[in-house]
Amino acid sequence: MSALSWTAIDTVLLDMDGTLLDLHFDNHFWLEHLPLRYAEQHGISRALADEQLAPLFARHAGQLSWYCLDFWSAELHLPVLELKHEVAHLITLRPDADRFLKALRQAGKRVALVTNAHRDSLSLKLERIELAPYFDRLISSHDYGFAKEDQQFWHALQADFGFEPARTLFIDDSLPVLRSAQRYGIAQLLAVRQPDSRKDAKDTEEFAALDDYQALIAGL
Repeated sequence: MSALSWTAIDTVLLDMDGTLLDLHFDNHFWLEHLPLRYAEQHGISRALADEQLAPLFARHAGQLSWYCLDFWSAELHLPVLELKHEVAHLITLRPDADRFLKALRQAGKRVALVTNAHRDSLSLKLERIELAPYFDRLISSHDYGFAKEDQQFWHALQADFGFEPARTLFIDDSLPVLRSAQRYGIAQLLAVRQPDSRKDAKDTEEFAALDDYQALIAGL
């Protein structure tokens, strides 16, 4: 990751899951815990549950519905938020993410959390990890009705929060989301090399990647 020119950055937009928080919670929930509870609820094997859920998940990936707890509760006939509470102990901060947020505050940057997470999921995570005080705004894509993968999200964010794309840094672990931000014109983009601490580092393709926050803190 090349050094950022912080003097050219006024606004920092940060994703939550996989960027500030370890993605292990979300991966475990959607790939392990929810399929298990779905199998129990419907009286089927775990293998059949996976077989039924996989095409459903694929169909909605990247759309606002994929991130909507109300949608999945209705679709699967399960209390998805309650199920998330069952494994909430797995919600953890990525190393030094809080130190980075403090450093941004001390440097006088405008900072917004921009997440695709449903408001109920956001609230659950904020109960476990104290993030809110570090941000000027906490923004869910559900507020606008468009996922971050959609250009209309960025137009809505601009109208609501107001930022200069050429002087903005955006960090996210999703390559489709980063490409959407790039199309909108956000100048400084960083991917996350290892969003899930239990999985291997990933190829971030055309994007420079964040390995840890210490280098960014040193630059600030």
